[in-house]
Amino acid sequence: MAQTYLTTEELSTKIKYDIRTIRDSLKDRVFFEGVHYIRPFGGRKLLFIWERVEQALLKGTSISSLRD
Repeated sequence: MAQTYLTTEELSTKIKYDIRTIRDSLKDRVFFEGVHYIRPFGGRKLLFIWERVEQALLKGTSISSLRD
């Protein structure tokens, strides 16, 4: 299965969160290395795996929670 890799900037645009919020608040609290993002070649750059990020965003969302 092919995965979609996004830079922090691309992810920011897609989910409408500031880049700093992703790096300072979401990374390692909501998005975890090896699950939601990788560091290619052991470097500093982060690549987020869109399909797994999307799953995390949708987690806990249900029809009943939308009605309240």
